[in-house]
Amino acid sequence: MATSGSSNFNINATEIIEEAFERCGLELRTGYDARTARRSLNLMFADWANKGINLWKVEEFIQTVARLSSSSAILTYPAGTITATVGSSTSLTIGETITGATSEVTASVITKPTSTTITITVPSGSFTAAETITGSSSGATTTISANPDLSDVQSTIDILSAVSRRDNVDQSIDPIARASYLNIPNKNTQGRTSQFYFNRLITPTITLFQAPENSTDQIVYNRFVRIQDIDAAVDDADIPFRFLPCLTSGLAYHIAMKKQPDRLPVLKAVYDEDFRNAFLEDTQKVSLNLVPFASFLRVT
Repeated sequence: MATSGSSNFNINATEIIEEAFERCGLELRTGYDARTARRSLNLMFADWANKGINLWKVEEFIQTVARLSSSSAILTYPAGTITATVGSSTSLTIGETITGATSEVTASVITKPTSTTITITVPSGSFTAAETITGSSSGATTTISANPDLSDVQSTIDILSAVSRRDNVDQSIDPIARASYLNIPNKNTQGRTSQFYFNRLITPTITLFQAPENSTDQIVYNRFVRIQDIDAAVDDADIPFRFLPCLTSGLAYHIAMKKQPDRLPVLKAVYDEDFRNAFLEDTQKVSLNLVPFASFLRVT
């Protein structure tokens, strides 16, 4: 018996939608059918993010820290990259604040990857295209071509673990809660970062303590990011192949809620089983390591 010799089966959005409609006893007929099904797929991806960590969407991110002086350093960074295209980055200084002449929007310079790009902190608003920006300490002026794209940062759901990297040596840093960070007396104390606070905003940020004491240390963290949207009929789903059954049965269930309610019990049971199988498999096969941790001890 001859086998195919291939193991690259995949189906795009249209084929997933067709399969889901067939499971509902329906036929995909109109553009509206396809649009409403794509909408349901993207809503499912959002729901999956609430149900647990999708390991294929965990990625390593490296953030170089920025210090302006012995009394000034950037404490809060975007949880991802915000790149701004400028006329020239040469005279701008790492760590300084830039201000838009028209918009009066501010942000701080984190790095200068090229002579015409800078990475910045989350802006206070929207820059005006082609407006002049001025550095707070250098006094340098240049133009910013457009309002920077925030999508890379906004795709971050959570930060799972982090280290401080200096001279290729990593040191673990601990997550702390909002209230714990608030209670730190002097947040501008400089040193090697030992703690971080992740603020889960729409454009999320990571705040460091101690404040960076140089502009060469790196914060390396594993971030959990969003599954990419399905926007077009030819798009492939941003999932491993083993999640295709779960995605298809889940879509069939969501379509049935709108079009075939009499099939809901059967389709929900299939989706629940496929979902459970997929997420049980999406785990790290490692030994369990329990580490005692006490955050508060109250003596009465």
